[in-house]
Amino acid sequence: MRTIFTARHYKAPENLKEFAENEVQSLKKYYDGIIDCEIILDYEKQVQVAEIKISVNGQTLKAIEKSENIRKSITLATNKLERQLKKYKGKWSRKGAAKPSLVESHEEEPLPDEI
Repeated sequence: MRTIFTARHYKAPENLKEFAENEVQSLKKYYDGIIDCEIILDYEKQVQVAEIKISVNGQTLKAIEKSENIRKSITLATNKLERQLKKYKGKWSRKGAAKPSLVESHEEEPLPDEI
């Protein structure tokens, strides 16, 4: 999985980058088809914002969380992506499953015995 890290309006410390990347790496246990990941950290006055985008098989999953602590925002965003990945994986597994037939089964009438 390729990870792109961006901090807007400030320079993020190295330990924060490692924390965010470790949180995102933990998502691989729910779905291993993650291609790209983009982590964007920002702050707006007193609010810390974490935005995480994940690319999986032509679709993008996105989570934005705001809180007073950036680590809490990252954790909340990864939790939201975890739920999205489980839903995404569930949809694909249901599409591959056998669908119940629409034709009702009729009991065959027994043939009369020949005399």
